Amino acid sequence: MAKNLVIVESPAKAKTIEKFLGSDYMVKSSFGHIRDLPKKGLNIDIEAGFVPTYEISSDKKKVVAELRKAAKTHEVWLASDEDREGEAIAWHLAQALKLDPTKTKRIVFHEITKPAIEAAIKSPRTVNLPLVDAQQARRVLDRLVGYELSPVLWKKVRTGLSAGRVQSVAVRIIVEREREIEAFEAESSFKIVASFTIDGQTLNAELSTKLSEVSAAEAWLKQAVGAHFSVSDIAQKPGSRSPGAPFTTSTLQQEASRRLGYSVKQTMTLAQRLYESGQITYMRTDSTILSKTALDAAHKHIVDNYGEEYHQLRQFKTKNASAQEAHEAIRPTSFSNLTAGADPQQKKLYQLIWQRAIASQMAPAKTEKTEVTVVSDKHAEHLIAKGEILRFDGFLKVYGGGKDDTLLPPVAKGDKLPTPNIAATETFSRGPARFSEAALVKKLEELGIGRPSTYAPTISTIQTRGYVEKADLEGVPRTVRGLRLPAGSETVETEDKVETTGADRGKLVPTHIAEVTTDFLVKHFPNIVDFDFTARVEADFDQVADGKEAWNKTIANFYKDFHPLVEQSADISRQEVSQARLVGNDPKTDAPIYARFGRFGPMLQRGEVENEEDKKPDFATLPTGTTIDTVTLEQALEMFNLPRLVGQTEEGEEIKANIGRFGPYVQIGKTFVSIKPLDPRTITLEEARQLYVEKLQKDKDKYIKQFASGINVIKGPYGPYITDGKKNAKIPKDQEPADLTEEQCKELLKTAPAKKKRTFKRRTPKK
Repeated sequence: MAKNLVIVESPAKAKTIEKFLGSDYMVKSSFGHIRDLPKKGLNIDIEAGFVPTYEISSDKKKVVAELRKAAKTHEVWLASDEDREGEAIAWHLAQALKLDPTKTKRIVFHEITKPAIEAAIKSPRTVNLPLVDAQQARRVLDRLVGYELSPVLWKKVRTGLSAGRVQSVAVRIIVEREREIEAFEAESSFKIVASFTIDGQTLNAELSTKLSEVSAAEAWLKQAVGAHFSVSDIAQKPGSRSPGAPFTTSTLQQEASRRLGYSVKQTMTLAQRLYESGQITYMRTDSTILSKTALDAAHKHIVDNYGEEYHQLRQFKTKNASAQEAHEAIRPTSFSNLTAGADPQQKKLYQLIWQRAIASQMAPAKTEKTEVTVVSDKHAEHLIAKGEILRFDGFLKVYGGGKDDTLLPPVAKGDKLPTPNIAATETFSRGPARFSEAALVKKLEELGIGRPSTYAPTISTIQTRGYVEKADLEGVPRTVRGLRLPAGSETVETEDKVETTGADRGKLVPTHIAEVTTDFLVKHFPNIVDFDFTARVEADFDQVADGKEAWNKTIANFYKDFHPLVEQSADISRQEVSQARLVGNDPKTDAPIYARFGRFGPMLQRGEVENEEDKKPDFATLPTGTTIDTVTLEQALEMFNLPRLVGQTEEGEEIKANIGRFGPYVQIGKTFVSIKPLDPRTITLEEARQLYVEKLQKDKDKYIKQFASGINVIKGPYGPYITDGKKNAKIPKDQEPADLTEEQCKELLKTAPAKKKRTFKRRTPKK
């Protein structure tokens, strides 16, 4: 019978570890965190020094009971992950199992391999209490912010919103970037390229300066008529490209996004599975260091497979001075495993990790850069052609993706060049780019905000809370002016074309609620969304983790400035927060029309309430394609004319067009028909009738059978089913839906379970 009980977080991890330990060890899983602050209430005693009250999560009570029973007859080894979160899980386990954390054996390992597990068993330690305190400080601070600030947002902005120390900063970053994009005005200039054909190859030489006006570009091309071009100089110099460091959490997320198209959350899920199955080292780390064992293994693999000349020993320094999360970069546990993973997605991510880690220990790629200077007898300016030849591939052997080599045709200094085709093309300065998930992670890391374990949940939270959307933007067309002087021609030709600008895929775009909330927090709670302040709090957590500062002192320093702001917020008017903008006055009634932010988003309001006798305001939605800042009085007045009577059906029923919560629609009696993407202000009677007929046909087609009693057999998205409007019933697989009788339907409905009622709980914070 086993004498020892090893407790890890996940069943997959337990299964892998159990293979490496003998019969003396039983491995069980805690299934993640077992204790936390209760969801309801603050549960932090501020007066007693911010002491938290924890409880065993309801879904973990059975797990804890089983672990307690096993712990009574076994020696316990706490084997959760080696970062702060893992240390906290070990401490909570000790508390729940009534074990002394200063005496209970605690083991850590950054990879799940037999040597790593055996080494950990040989050198156990106890729970690192300063690390636990650092995690506890983060948890308590985040609860204080969320508990006290979220209700302020509910009252002043919109019910159901949340605020968080890191999430609010992330939202601010996205909002400010979007405003930079909106404010950006592209400047145009003209790029001139002369294309020479030499022995069947093309030499593209670009004018060394860009011209600011189309007239200057045209003048340059006209001057080139009859010009003679020659090579005035050729410069060649050796170059090199060096590999990047092995992956940290953030660089893995960025590269998996760029190369594989994975979201941050997807990357972390796949990496977690690879780690738990023993294929890679721990995936939450901000260290770029490789262990001596890994360096030796990489050296052997490179020499055996590529040759000694491909190897170069490197130990990358970790940029982040507080790289506390783990002690090694993300790498394969065995470089001899060229592929690993339980599915294609895991395999692709493993290959990326393997390639990056191996490449980090390989020689630089050697290149030869060539620069050809071309001059004309009619111009003072010169043109430059650039090329690069790869002389030795080095690390590119396994981790390519560099720019394509540009081979230049054979030319020598003094060579006369043939008459070129010359083109002048308008180019535009590029504005700031929207953030992808991975780019936002990079920005947070640069600012020192958050840590490896917080990136993925932060990005997930700001999307689920409705602050940010991952959007595909279509862009807008713009004309690109172009001029062309064909070889041998004396006439400059116009060559304009239309291109799309501003198109983006999978980028993070703020919603209007994000802008309103950010402006509110910047004005009234500046510390919460201040980049430097938030980074200093992270640095304070690091001090706690190093045992240099008491965790509750860190909380107290934050709270003494934060809490008074919460109390002062009661005096802030909702009108101020809603960012109401006076669009103009209704010419018929002189009532003011505002564009403002309402409970369900941006809206229009006609009239205002100054006392109870006043007429209640009218409300309307914003026209498609407008914002609070851009909607005009003319556009607003049109929206107050809705619903619009379009006409009548052939049967004489009125057709009304309007906009609702789910977009534009027409209404005929009790039937509502979506008219997306048509506009309710301009939809024609013919279009409305056609959509109504199509809707009736679609509704008719969904019924397999209809009975007078109100029971229907319907085609559903997941297959046919029976309904009486109150209950739904599945149809047995051996039963043909069209053959069902009314009695059979009644019997199936009678035995079917009742529909589950959806319940919504609203948390009311304690005063």
